[in-house]
Amino acid sequence: MENNIQFAAIDIGSNAVRLLIKSYQPSAPDEGLRKELMVRVPLRLGQESFVSGQISDNKSKKLTKLMRAFKHLMFVYDVTEYRACATSAMRDASNSGKLVKEIEKKTGIAIEIITGQEEALIIYESHFADSLDQELNHLYVDVGGGSTEISLISNGNLQKSQSYNIGTVRLLNGMVKDTELERMRADLHDLKSTYKISDIIGSGGNIIKLQSLSKNGKKNSVITLHELERINKELKMYPVDERMLRFKLKPDRADVITHAADIYIEAAKASGCQNIIVPAIGLADGINHLLYSRFKSV
Repeated sequence: MENNIQFAAIDIGSNAVRLLIKSYQPSAPDEGLRKELMVRVPLRLGQESFVSGQISDNKSKKLTKLMRAFKHLMFVYDVTEYRACATSAMRDASNSGKLVKEIEKKTGIAIEIITGQEEALIIYESHFADSLDQELNHLYVDVGGGSTEISLISNGNLQKSQSYNIGTVRLLNGMVKDTELERMRADLHDLKSTYKISDIIGSGGNIIKLQSLSKNGKKNSVITLHELERINKELKMYPVDERMLRFKLKPDRADVITHAADIYIEAAKASGCQNIIVPAIGLADGINHLLYSRFKSV
């Protein structure tokens, strides 16, 4: 590890908070990034933010302690550079600005509250689409706890991106407006009429888990719309407690996974896609890639 350059991404999401540390080895032939550590903590900030409009003192203290723990881990891993991004839950919380200042003062961790548009752009920076047929059009669809980011990739380039306040924790709490769902459907129909979209690239923990439950449960593989609908129907047959046992789901995954499936199904139908490609990527991967690219360009 001594010869490696370490980068860290902190993703403060609405359902969970993640630390992803990746390393770059200058002497490696592929010069790629390798995962060293991934920590996921189900803090579920959106449960409070979307309902009450604030993050409570209890959750604020837990987030502060978590950032302190992440700082210690980054020290142990000799991290060269990090970036901490907060998404939908922190965007919606009226006390987020005060909380960000307090966390930086107590832990030294500087947190950026990014817009939905920035979130979509960072997710695209994982550059998974580079490995696909450049002559085809793809949709990146990232479903989080508080928002869904959708980006159109055409001729290997990002053409359009949009963020919607449609997320699994919002749906769980009945906090998604019908007008926002209609806006997403209308935008996807417009894209479908302009571009022939080949497949969806799905990112986020829920679609990875849904794909693993499918008949073709291999990593970096494809789940068909038909198979996703079948799994979603089966999951909905059981209450949350039984889902956890039958499908080996964590509590914070079991109660939102069907909401995630609903969003992916909606996006697939509205865009006319029959397949969802599922690489293990997300916001944290995009953050790491940006840090790596900046380091290489200096």
